[in-house]
Amino acid sequence: MSISFILFRIEVAVLNFLKILNFLTLAISCLSGIYIDIYKMRKSAAVEKILSYNDVVLRRSDLDILSGPYFLNDRIIEFYFSYLPSCYPSEEILLVSPSIAFWIANCPDIESVKDFVEPLNLFSKKLVIFPVNNNDDVTEAEGGNHWSLLVFERNANVFVHHDSYGGLNAGHAKQLYRAIVGYMGISDMASACKYVEYSKTPQQVNGYDCGLYIAAIAKAICSWYESKSELKDEDGLWFSTMNEQVNPSVVAKMRNEILGLVKSLMAMK
Repeated sequence: MSISFILFRIEVAVLNFLKILNFLTLAISCLSGIYIDIYKMRKSAAVEKILSYNDVVLRRSDLDILSGPYFLNDRIIEFYFSYLPSCYPSEEILLVSPSIAFWIANCPDIESVKDFVEPLNLFSKKLVIFPVNNNDDVTEAEGGNHWSLLVFERNANVFVHHDSYGGLNAGHAKQLYRAIVGYMGISDMASACKYVEYSKTPQQVNGYDCGLYIAAIAKAICSWYESKSELKDEDGLWFSTMNEQVNPSVVAKMRNEILGLVKSLMAMK
């Protein structure tokens, strides 16, 4: 076999290899383009607005959160807190949005806090419910990984912290309490306003249902307030009602309850 023939065969093999390589390069490029298009489509679908309720806008990704066993984000908490007053209408009750509660707790400028607090008319409210989040970074939207509830009851002049995970948010709740107590309209009584870390708060059985617990507890407290002439503990608070109405079984149903609520409101639009 001549050397020229061998060289010819090698040249043919190299050309075939280059053709295959070029084909693979084009195929990979096409697949990458398809993947990018799919990613963009999914991302676009995730941020699609599905419901505007009061001042809260929910997106497609929020439905996914409610459909699966996931940590509830700020928007879902804000939506539910915006919805509850329609079930328990009273000018004496205020459910504060997560973003406002977070800013009050973490704002370094007292004047800015006043700007946020004044429209809330806290001095006229008998029952105020604040969501507490353990995010420490004011520059990070929707940060943190745990929710709890801080509740002010005017007649008892007390703030009560309910944490479904063994007091994990105790420090953050106390921070919010210190930031807001002076704006509650109790003037020189502020120093006498009690702070209670309620140790018998119903406890979650997993690492992601804290948002559902604060939703269920807030609902129970609003229910208690509406019927408080009939339902009253010795201390005049809601603890018995809460422990009767909030348990793992009830909380497990809350996810579908909120999801069903969102879908029903979507159907009405």
